[in-house]
Amino acid sequence: MKVTDSRFKNRQLHIEDYLQMVSAEQKEYAEVFDYGKITEKSGIITDYWTNNLLDLILLKDNLNKAYKRVKANKGKGGIDGMQVDELLPFLRENQDTLIQEIRNGKYKPNPVRRVEIPKETKGEFRKIGVPTVVDRVIQQAITQELTPIYEEQFSENSFGFRPKRGAHGALKQCQKNVNDGYVYVVDMDLEKFFDTVSQSKLIEVLSRTIKDGRLISLIHKYLNAGVIANGMFERTEIG
Repeated sequence: MKVTDSRFKNRQLHIEDYLQMVSAEQKEYAEVFDYGKITEKSGIITDYWTNNLLDLILLKDNLNKAYKRVKANKGKGGIDGMQVDELLPFLRENQDTLIQEIRNGKYKPNPVRRVEIPKETKGEFRKIGVPTVVDRVIQQAITQELTPIYEEQFSENSFGFRPKRGAHGALKQCQKNVNDGYVYVVDMDLEKFFDTVSQSKLIEVLSRTIKDGRLISLIHKYLNAGVIANGMFERTEIG
């Protein structure tokens, strides 16, 4: 149903006012996000169904870009204690061995270090996993090649966790919908979604697009790497 009644003009004004309220933190995040911009290599969209996607991920240019992104994001180290500022000398000495192990299917990702972050609700915590800095480089290298592929499949109405998209883009789309006369909003959240994702279903979905079995195997290893919490190893069968 479309409505053109003037009483909806106030909604439009509220949205426009909100769009102008850009905090310093949001500006800083946008600048970091644009660091080492992800670009689409020539032919990647047409070649991804072949068996060479892992080779594209392991190209040194792609790995160097991944290293720069991890360095820019900083953050604490994983279970091995290696910090971001120790990453460069390690990669210089071990990059050839690391690449060969990944290519041959012998690389074994490390478990993540569990960290609990307090939620706004008192007494509740959000559990996150902190990978080692080496695993972060590998995961970022994978992301850089998969992002342009899956960007072609996502809905134009999806704004979360996507390059050059975010809350402000979603608000602009809301503004357009209001201007078009739409008056209903469905507000929902899937509780603990990322914690309860079926790994087998995820692998099945990825396999519809990714035909490089070596890459599927590597992603599966990351899903099954486990968690170190309070000094104890825990298997990760979901999420």
